[in-house]
Amino acid sequence: MKKVLTYLKSYAFWIVVCVALLFGQAMCDLSLPNLMSNIVNVGIMQSGIEDSAPKAISEDGMKLMKTFMSDSDRRLVEDHYTFVAAGNPDYTDDYPESLNTNMYVLREDVPEMGGAFGRAAMTFLNFMRQTAAQDGQQAETPADSSSLTEGLEDIDFAPLYAMQPQLDQMPDEAFASARETAAAMDESTLDQVGTVMVRQFYSELGVDTDAMRSRYIWITGLQMLALTLAGALATILVGLLAARIGAGIARGLRHDVFSRVESFANAEFDRFSTASLITRTTNDITQVQMLFTMGIRMICYAPIMGIGGIVMAVGKSVSMTWIIALGVVILIGLVLVIFAVAMPKFKMVQKLVDKLNLVTRENLSGMMVIRAFGTQRFEEDRFERANGDLTRVNLFVNRVMAFMMPAMMFMMNVISLVIMWVGAHQIDASTMQVGDMMAFMQYAMQIIMSFLMIAMMFIIVPRAAVSADRIAEVLATEPSVKDPENPQTLGGRAKGRVEFRHVSFRYGNAEDDVLHDISFTAEPGQTIAFIGSTGSGKSTLVNLIPRFYDVTEGEILIDGV
Repeated sequence: MKKVLTYLKSYAFWIVVCVALLFGQAMCDLSLPNLMSNIVNVGIMQSGIEDSAPKAISEDGMKLMKTFMSDSDRRLVEDHYTFVAAGNPDYTDDYPESLNTNMYVLREDVPEMGGAFGRAAMTFLNFMRQTAAQDGQQAETPADSSSLTEGLEDIDFAPLYAMQPQLDQMPDEAFASARETAAAMDESTLDQVGTVMVRQFYSELGVDTDAMRSRYIWITGLQMLALTLAGALATILVGLLAARIGAGIARGLRHDVFSRVESFANAEFDRFSTASLITRTTNDITQVQMLFTMGIRMICYAPIMGIGGIVMAVGKSVSMTWIIALGVVILIGLVLVIFAVAMPKFKMVQKLVDKLNLVTRENLSGMMVIRAFGTQRFEEDRFERANGDLTRVNLFVNRVMAFMMPAMMFMMNVISLVIMWVGAHQIDASTMQVGDMMAFMQYAMQIIMSFLMIAMMFIIVPRAAVSADRIAEVLATEPSVKDPENPQTLGGRAKGRVEFRHVSFRYGNAEDDVLHDISFTAEPGQTIAFIGSTGSGKSTLVNLIPRFYDVTEGEILIDGV
């Protein structure tokens, strides 16, 4: 495998470009669930209002909210809001009712401001429910954040503003219980309740909140579309570059394998059959090409998506990460079982392809002999056995691989159901928003698909490694017949006088010589016959003349050279 990996050096620059494009594609894919979550949480449920701290609020609204704030939150608000008298023309475009209403404008936004207004809004809601309960009215405990905001969406603030003097006279301890309840609630729930209050304050100032919602959804949707197009472009470019890199490596391998085979003598052809060399030059190189074409995309893309997906999913819900961990463990276990069952068969396929090629080649090249001796039925049975063995192994491998995808899809659907089940309970407990659950589900699928891609590479890599080793075996084989460093040529004086001087020859690691101490001279135009039984070495002796084999001992001279 190391020998084949050296062919990547020529494409190092383009591999770096592919990795950069894959990183960009992963960032685009990881951003889409978060934007979808924003559309649901902010665009739909919060009317496009991103922060629970209003950018502008009427004077009466500010007094009401400060009533339910703690001392620290009240000081924070007073330090960052500026009073604007009614009729100021600088704000009439954004807030039409500012012509007739005094208001406060946010001078400098700080991260803590949203929490201050969120806690104040939740304290107000809790206080109103406690007051209703004390008056004997039914006050149900809200089941989720949407139930929390039901009473706020249609509330009329005019009577509340009229009650401001009574609220100012109440001791701060009257709001302590409501504040403690609000402080214990999840930040996302406080933000959602706060944004409902902000929507009412904006409506007081003449802001078209429906237009705000539509504008936010459109802008976020266009961002998702742009990221999708960018990701698609990166995918296309990576696919193109990976295909060119894979094809280039395959071309280089075929060139080098063919060049090496051209230098082989008969000794190497005895070691590698013609059928095996054909398989190594075609099928094995195709396996390596597929590894690089798919591996450049999967090996780089899957870890980025997996790690990025885990980080993003934890940001959405730490308490549900056990679902992803469980899914990944089951996935790895399933892949390991499939790997253990199918991997030995992958290695068998290559050998069976060699055998089928060998039988086919022998049948085609020896067709006349087969017909002459009437062995058609025997050769047909021989071919059927080779073909049947390959077919059975391929069917087994394909059945195992065909089982994997439905099993993966079933597992992913089960994980989706578990996420929805657990997420629904968290939404019911006001600890999670609907959009966050949807985004978490998407991240879970991305993480599982990343591990699935890694698992697929564990199947593809060993199979390609077997092919790469078979290719490297050919490339590493040195020809047994080598040209001398300073060869002599006959030029135009060649006559064809062949002389054997005490020539001995043995095959490979054989213990005995096939030819031993052979000496003779064949003059130009002279006919010499070699007579002997089958296996006596006649063909071997003739093959020594064109140097298909090198002699073990002695020397052969052509015109004295």
